[in-house]
Amino acid sequence: MVGSLQFDFEWRITLFTLLLLPALVSLGFWQLQRADEKTAIAAAFEERSRRAPVDVAAMTPEQAALPYLPVQVRGRVDNERSFLLDNKLRAGRFGYEVLSPVQLEGSGGWVIVNRGWLAGDPARLSLPEIPSLTGVVNLSGQLYIAPGEAYLLAEQALEPGWPKRLQAMDAALIGEALGTSLALPHPVRIDAGQTGALAADWQIINVSPEKHTGYAVQWFSMAAALAVAYLLRSTNLWQLLRGRPHEEPES
Repeated sequence: MVGSLQFDFEWRITLFTLLLLPALVSLGFWQLQRADEKTAIAAAFEERSRRAPVDVAAMTPEQAALPYLPVQVRGRVDNERSFLLDNKLRAGRFGYEVLSPVQLEGSGGWVIVNRGWLAGDPARLSLPEIPSLTGVVNLSGQLYIAPGEAYLLAEQALEPGWPKRLQAMDAALIGEALGTSLALPHPVRIDAGQTGALAADWQIINVSPEKHTGYAVQWFSMAAALAVAYLLRSTNLWQLLRGRPHEEPES
């Protein structure tokens, strides 16, 4: 005759399972959330990339809040005062993204144009030479609004001299260094092939929604495997499933 289900809750294994199982499940749901976020970003990019470019000098506040909105910038580049976004890797090489201040023709306001990636000195002993842009330039690009706050190891402090290195885009800090306020708090990412563009093949999402979903499946699978292992270790379920007969005591 088959016996009943019996439990043996060894406290160390139980505590380990109670701590690890919720963490694995939470990581799975977090990856699903990331997949939804990446899907929304890709959809916004596709929708806005089909719009006609907007003149930065005539943008409304509503337009200035739309990530990936196509824009046109007409003005003069301040070649003497550039900024470098630090620690930007490309194909394993160390470098920077070049942020050039542009004074808009007509309004006189200032915007920041991200011209793309430029190789740097891995030893950080010198800064790269930034190609100049002279005269009035007409540039096309997309408004870039970073998703979420940048993670900084320490409070940003600008070094003396130019160009100045930055850990992340900071409109207030840049405006203070330039002695003016920016007309836009966000940079314009220049389109590849534009005059003055460097390596500007922008990556909209670094990990696809499908990969995040795959990672979620892995976390959920690990949670399920842990739960099954704990159940088999802490009960006689395996013996019951195999149909092992319960031994009757001798009379």
